[in-house]
Amino acid sequence: MQENTPLNVSYDFISLATIIKAWGRELGFQDIRIADANTDMSPVESNLLEWLDKGYHGDMDYMAKHGVKRTRPSELVPGTQRVISVCMNYTPPLAENSWAVIKSGDQAFISRYALGRDYHKVLRARLQKLADKIAQEVTPFNYRVFSDSAPVMEVEWAQKSGLGWRGKHTLLLSREAGSMFFLGEIYTDLPLPVDEAIGSYCGTCSKCIDICPTQAIIAPYQLDARRCISYLTIELKGSIPETLRPLIGNRVYGCDDCQLVCPWNKFAKITNENDFSVRHGLDNASLVELFSWSKEEFDLRLAGSPIRRIGHKQWLRNLAVGLGNAASSPKIINALRARHDDDSPLVREHVQWALRQHK
Repeated sequence: MQENTPLNVSYDFISLATIIKAWGRELGFQDIRIADANTDMSPVESNLLEWLDKGYHGDMDYMAKHGVKRTRPSELVPGTQRVISVCMNYTPPLAENSWAVIKSGDQAFISRYALGRDYHKVLRARLQKLADKIAQEVTPFNYRVFSDSAPVMEVEWAQKSGLGWRGKHTLLLSREAGSMFFLGEIYTDLPLPVDEAIGSYCGTCSKCIDICPTQAIIAPYQLDARRCISYLTIELKGSIPETLRPLIGNRVYGCDDCQLVCPWNKFAKITNENDFSVRHGLDNASLVELFSWSKEEFDLRLAGSPIRRIGHKQWLRNLAVGLGNAASSPKIINALRARHDDDSPLVREHVQWALRQHK
């Protein structure tokens, strides 16, 4: 990161923007666009504050803590003039069919973005390489790179840059790639030419709203995170509300239902990034097998994975819910009984609930 150095405004920024986009594609980004950081964000800011006021962010206190800094780039990185947004496909090759795993009942479904290496590290490293290239071309160059790593409204900036439009499930959609991709940004003071936003192509479709297992999408473009399975299995650190546990099924880390049913995802592309390939058979592992992992096994096998961020106890909590929702069998009941007296009160509570489902 570089900040607060006077800028040479005599540079040919139109040509530079073209070069930056070419470099971005060479570095593995499928698309790269530029938005004006000074655009009017007051409607977005108003919606954000209303969302926070309603408590839809749940226990994600950092959302409220940073507040409007998300909509004001210059408050996060002084001098920011442009937001360079990038996207990178993540659907891994040879992964088991998602619907087949979800419907199996006794297999663990893990959101397809989390089957490989932690995307935060991958995207930030590539963005840094892109920033290094820019710095070699034009000096001084003030910037900061992000990938879901700071108070940045990624979807909003990606939408304003023309990478896609916000779908009714609140994720970014692209006519060329659906929604199965990661986003990243570079905040910069370079006065680059900006790209045009595109219109929405969701039309009257409501498939993402209709299929949500917990009805977390309470209206088009409105998500109550407190009901979202991704929030419940990843962000929520405490007990999962009992009324929602049966609705989670075997989804133990994230939920892709709203994406899987989206017609635009017929255009989702398989990733070329080896880092996002399936590791340790996580695309089709059994609930019982994963539940048997010790903390040491969890830490070892998931080193470098985004899943490791939730920790072993939360992992067991999620798996216990999945086992509680699975069809009864001696194997499942024995696996749960083996952790009936787990050291963690959180794990014990969910194990005991799961065992009650098999009476």
